[in-house]
Amino acid sequence: MDFNNDLVQNMVSIVPEILMTVLALAVIYLDLYLPAGRRQATVGYVAGIGLLIIGGLAALIPTGGNTLADQLMFGGMIRSDDLAKIFKVMIITVGGLTCFMGMGDLRLRYKSEFYAIIIIASIGASLLSAAADIVMLFVALETLSISLYILAGFIRTSQNSTAAEVEYANRSSESGLKYFLFGAFTSAFLLYGLTLVYGLSGGETSIYQIGPNLATSEHGTAVIIVALGMVVVGFGFKISAVPFHFWTPDVYEGAPTPVTSYISVASKAASFAVLTRFMLAVFPPEQLLDGLEGYSTWWVQLLAMTSVVTMTLGNLLALVQTNIKRMIAYSSIAQAGYALIGVVAIASDSSAGSGAAAVSFYMFMYVMTNTLLFTGIILFSNATNSETIRDMAGLSRRNPAIALGMTIALLSLGGIPPAAGFFGKFVLFRAAVDADMVWLAIIGVLNAIVALYYYLVVIKVMYVDRSPDDDQPIAMPAPYGFVVGVTSLAVVFLGVFFTPVWNWATTAGSDLFLR
Repeated sequence: MDFNNDLVQNMVSIVPEILMTVLALAVIYLDLYLPAGRRQATVGYVAGIGLLIIGGLAALIPTGGNTLADQLMFGGMIRSDDLAKIFKVMIITVGGLTCFMGMGDLRLRYKSEFYAIIIIASIGASLLSAAADIVMLFVALETLSISLYILAGFIRTSQNSTAAEVEYANRSSESGLKYFLFGAFTSAFLLYGLTLVYGLSGGETSIYQIGPNLATSEHGTAVIIVALGMVVVGFGFKISAVPFHFWTPDVYEGAPTPVTSYISVASKAASFAVLTRFMLAVFPPEQLLDGLEGYSTWWVQLLAMTSVVTMTLGNLLALVQTNIKRMIAYSSIAQAGYALIGVVAIASDSSAGSGAAAVSFYMFMYVMTNTLLFTGIILFSNATNSETIRDMAGLSRRNPAIALGMTIALLSLGGIPPAAGFFGKFVLFRAAVDADMVWLAIIGVLNAIVALYYYLVVIKVMYVDRSPDDDQPIAMPAPYGFVVGVTSLAVVFLGVFFTPVWNWATTAGSDLFLR
């Protein structure tokens, strides 16, 4: 392993991960040594504020340089570029917001291990977004995945638990077990695919050396396609792409809602970052490397069809849902289909940079939007002990701020201006058009129209339908008020003043093509 960069550059590239490790230890220490009265009000704030500060610092850390060699750190294990930076910022920030969301759930609030595991999951997701070596890729992916398995089944019962609490805990345990079993199964596919790639490339682990080695490999096409297919299966599970989506509705419904929010955004963002980086590096298009154009065409066609099926099936199944968390689960599947449009576009000579930039911007928009939406769902569910859409009737009269925040999030997911989702979908569809895949953009637009229907149904229920409890206000604790305010402003800001983040995303997309 050759360390081309000096020690300072290497250490600077992982400052966010180092700080998060220190923060996780601090959270555990506070839980052990603070008096019980102070512990309850301290641990969550320390974890949440700490992650938000680290997320801000991550945006200020300089990247490695202007060439691929300068950006590869720790002997090529990770890459310090703007793509890693933009995904680190969104992942760490949403981790901090999730800590604030957990403080409002009495089943999570006083458990420091919840906050510690959120921080560890954020470390894994952050390293995954920067992984440039298949060993680091798999270690970071499993760090994230195992943490999420634990969080999904986090709720436990006690001797004094009510029947409702027992049912909630059983659902959490079931979701955690399903997530673990399905995740372990698909991780085996991914690991075997990476093993084949390692062997076919002559024992190379760096994703930037695997491509050139495969281009001169004498191995048959069939075995390389098998390896590529297995890798796609593994990543497909992580991003909830059809037909690897089957875990999503049950896990989203059964997991504690703050955990559902985190799974829906942090895991998906990190997975899209590494999927984009891996596919472009290992199976690059013809303009980047001769000899592998046949394989790049194969995965582009595969992911294009996966995109179509994912967004179509996700939207159609979301139409018939009565549980708000299951509806958002299928919506999340559809959102993965939209984001895959940008991944497909990176293989085109004319839209490669814009495709990668579109994925980066869209995921930035998506993490803020979904966090806002799930915050509203938590507040509604805590007050009513219900997750049924029809029970959200009159929410605008019970707490206008919650209803407004959820409306902003739903309109953003539906692609309605001035919310950020409009520009996010626009750049994705434009990337498809630039890549001469107009048919894919048209299917995306049609799916966006279908999705708008079930988003508007929820808004209609909140503002138009009447409820016997219209005069019963729903309180918004301070941590939730902070999350609603921050994410609402972020979604509107990204929709109106999108230029700074779009320019950053464009730089991130361009970095992928440095050689």
